[in-house]
Amino acid sequence: MKALTGLLLLVFGHGVSSVLHSKQYFYTASSGLTTFPEFVVVGMVDGVQINYYDSNTQRVVLKQDWMEQVTREDPDYMERNTGSYLGDQQSFKANIGIAKQRFNQTGGIHIYQKVYGCGWDDEDGTTDGYEQHGYDGEDFISLDLKILTWVAAVPQAVSIKQRWDQNKAELLCLKNYYTQECVDWLKKYLSYGKSTLQRTDRPRVSLLQRSPSSPVVCHATGFYPDRVVVFWRRDGQELHEQVDPGEVLPNHDGTFQVSVDLNLTAVPQEDWGRYECVVQLKGIEDISTPLDPALIRTNWEDQSGLTIPIIIGFVVLLLAAAAAVVGVFVYQKRNGSDTSSENTEGQNPAPEAQPLTTVCS
Repeated sequence: MKALTGLLLLVFGHGVSSVLHSKQYFYTASSGLTTFPEFVVVGMVDGVQINYYDSNTQRVVLKQDWMEQVTREDPDYMERNTGSYLGDQQSFKANIGIAKQRFNQTGGIHIYQKVYGCGWDDEDGTTDGYEQHGYDGEDFISLDLKILTWVAAVPQAVSIKQRWDQNKAELLCLKNYYTQECVDWLKKYLSYGKSTLQRTDRPRVSLLQRSPSSPVVCHATGFYPDRVVVFWRRDGQELHEQVDPGEVLPNHDGTFQVSVDLNLTAVPQEDWGRYECVVQLKGIEDISTPLDPALIRTNWEDQSGLTIPIIIGFVVLLLAAAAAVVGVFVYQKRNGSDTSSENTEGQNPAPEAQPLTTVCS
């Protein structure tokens, strides 16, 4: 879904004095696909997967060693979540059928998705929450938490919006869930996984260039967390032109990488010394790399080992995208699918008895 990309990357602008932590759950139901389970749930904390469920295995799988502490302190955690996901599985299957009717569809491949979660700023204590449903890769309906109303993205969702808006008790439940329960669980997970989730790995910075006429790339890799700021400066002033920032990509080892291109087409080489790349990550001093030709690694020189980590990063990104098919877009169907607030952690209360449910239904 279009709005989902922004929600997944809870990244601040400049300034890394605080960190926005996030907890998200992705539900995906599909029909017509033989290579993927009909229903998949993926839970994430600060971009790190914490659990997984699918309709083939019908069991919850913990993805981090530190999650075992959750089950020790909450012995019913696995059974409760498994039971909730089994119910969600049936609800989402029904939702696919309902969505197909609303869009006058019969056969073919169709995907219903839902994503929900919350964010917490560890410095000023501010929080935020969201819930979105999507169908066949497009926004369907989403919650506006600030004014406690649902927003229909397509005509087929208008009647659902009207029905959900009338349920004031559920809207208050959603507000409580996203501003309190969800955040409480997020803080609990951060405590359990502190050594992993709250660590800081210093980035390695390189200047790269494919050919003499290509942009110079400032490539930072091996850093954690992913909330990094990378930019070019000229004479101490940040550049907003001549630059092309890239997306933060995952590495195979759980760290991240990002590149920012600098176009020097109209800049004589004698002026290169006025430029520098700056990398900012909370917990470490700024890393400044001057634009020195002697520091640039190129494709026409030996760059042993340079392309491999970059290729690996893109491969991992593709794998993440595949996983997203199993959980990136919000499933509109929450008819029983995602029901149960953080009580049964990982299960959102599903809205309404007729498929299409929310966290509190």
